[in-house]
Amino acid sequence: MDAASVAHLKSRKGAFRIALIPPEVLGALNGGLLETVNLNEFLALELPLLARSVAGHVGLDAAHERLDDTLAMLAAFKPMQRHSHIARALYDMTAEHAERDAVAHRLATHASDVARCWAVQWITLSGLPLAAQLDAARRFAADPHFGVREFAWMAVRDSVIDSLDEALALLQPWVADADPNVRRFASELTRPRGVWCAQIETLKAEPWLALPLLEPLRADAHRYVQNSVANWLNDASKTQPEWVETLCTRWVAESPVAETRYIAKRALRTLTKSTP
Repeated sequence: MDAASVAHLKSRKGAFRIALIPPEVLGALNGGLLETVNLNEFLALELPLLARSVAGHVGLDAAHERLDDTLAMLAAFKPMQRHSHIARALYDMTAEHAERDAVAHRLATHASDVARCWAVQWITLSGLPLAAQLDAARRFAADPHFGVREFAWMAVRDSVIDSLDEALALLQPWVADADPNVRRFASELTRPRGVWCAQIETLKAEPWLALPLLEPLRADAHRYVQNSVANWLNDASKTQPEWVETLCTRWVAESPVAETRYIAKRALRTLTKSTP
């Protein structure tokens, strides 16, 4: 089985249940030849098979002791932690590789979205300063696969919290980027609460610090960005409700377009529900 032999599968719709995933699709997914198209496919992956396939694709030893040890322990970890451990094993294996940068590039551009998610996690392991981490994350922030984009902002979240002022300044050009995925990254990365990640206590208490990022997005044309901005403000409404209400009122008055009205309505949803 190779990339050409599974080309006809790329336009498939994902199965509604894991049990309904065709064996041909599952084999291609575990072989690192296809991207997942829904959560069922992601959950159905046999990670040891995929990890060994990917290792071979990028020029690493699929039977390496470091990878063997990690795969033998996978069942002891929670599902998402398993990906972090595989990413770390692959990262450690490159330490002895003569062409480490080439291996990293092959992983970052791999046909499997999950392999690219592992590449994203190398940013966390790199020890790079924040500016360099954001530069490295940019390609993943713009990735066509939604899963990779989620891993991208989560990979640098802790570093952003540690250097928040610097992060808010570095991200300002991102909200003016032509790519909506990049704009959304800047918003999603800095959400005060976020999902499955550490909270940003400073922005829960002082959400106005992020206005330089939010203001340019208040009438964004893309629903993907609109939802992120609205969710950002909904997060903030749980600690600074009056500020969010005032901001949304001003935005709608200054920008009376459908996009801004949508953001404001969705941003205020928690406050609206709590109103008697």
